[in-house]
Amino acid sequence: MRRVRRIFGYFSLSEWLLWGVSMILIVVGFAVFDGRNGMALAASLVGACSLIFCAKANPIGQALMVVFSIMYGVLSYQKAYYGEMITYLGMTLPIAVMSFISWVRHPFRGNRSQVAVGKLRRSEPFLMALITMAVTVGFYFILRALNTANLLPSTISVATSLIAAYLTIRRSPYYALGYAANDLVLIWLWALAVAEDRGYVSVLICFVIFFFNDLYGFISWKKIAKKQRVQLS
Repeated sequence: MRRVRRIFGYFSLSEWLLWGVSMILIVVGFAVFDGRNGMALAASLVGACSLIFCAKANPIGQALMVVFSIMYGVLSYQKAYYGEMITYLGMTLPIAVMSFISWVRHPFRGNRSQVAVGKLRRSEPFLMALITMAVTVGFYFILRALNTANLLPSTISVATSLIAAYLTIRRSPYYALGYAANDLVLIWLWALAVAEDRGYVSVLICFVIFFFNDLYGFISWKKIAKKQRVQLS
């Protein structure tokens, strides 16, 4: 009984509500607008679970992100969103693996369920911007050569994904804002897909939910960072 209480007490009431509402909206959206693409439903549910654990600075979130990246890469391939496919399978997936290792190796005071929040060096934002610009320009020509659907949002998604991924490895609270920005681009991208095939509505709903979850993730990480600073002082 004590163990059950500890498990259920790990998340706050607001977090349980956010998680529960997210899952319900994904399932309802799938049932109403899709009902056929089981991969889209499964990926959305795994992604929602990933974000709630990431918001708690728990490495489990990154393990789930590995699974989500594979599923999302398949969905992107089906829709000829090659930028998304390459980004998630070639960048987000390996970075999620590296992030998981980084988070596991940096527990806060031995607490395996909470990573120690990191801090960027002064030069890192500049370095991150340079890398992002170079990679994004290169990807633009690659994606154009592949006849990627909706080239502009697909290219912008590469940039926001790279920024978010870099900040995730560095264990910065701002990783969540990077992913929130990426969510907005993906909402745009999948809205265009829905205009052609409403079977992708569940994916669109997924990223709307992801946006609010990532905003909460940023708020949560700022609180965690503050508590850690107090405990270390």
